[in-house]
Amino acid sequence: MSPGEVAGLIVAFGWAVLVIFLSYVLVKLGGTLKELTRVVGEVGDSTVPVLTEVTATVATTNITLSSVEEITTNVSSITRNAKALTAIATVGMGNPLIKAVSFSYGVRRAMGGKKQRELQKRVKDEMRRDAHRKRRGSRRAKKAAVKARRTVK
Repeated sequence: MSPGEVAGLIVAFGWAVLVIFLSYVLVKLGGTLKELTRVVGEVGDSTVPVLTEVTATVATTNITLSSVEEITTNVSSITRNAKALTAIATVGMGNPLIKAVSFSYGVRRAMGGKKQRELQKRVKDEMRRDAHRKRRGSRRAKKAAVKARRTVK
């Protein structure tokens, strides 16, 4: 064999290896695409039931929200009625009640005023006496301290 034939044989062998390798890659790629097609089909099949459940859940939630809205409207109505009833009760009973309390306070103050003044006077007198005793005790303590210093020297 001549060197040209050997080189041609090597090139032919290289092309054969390349074709076999590319065939292997294409077979594997075909298997991957087949598997991907199967997975996409399964996802599509499982998505439809999930979407059906989501639709049912949203419908149920909307019904519940309308019930909550109705309850909120009723509570608002009850609150307005209670406010109106309170206003009526305040006007009807509030003024006479305030007048009665004011009158009883005036009577108590008029009857108990003298006793209150006497009690306040006694408390003030006692407070003055306590303050006087404290001042006197403080002065005596200072004098004793001065005497003690003098005798120590």
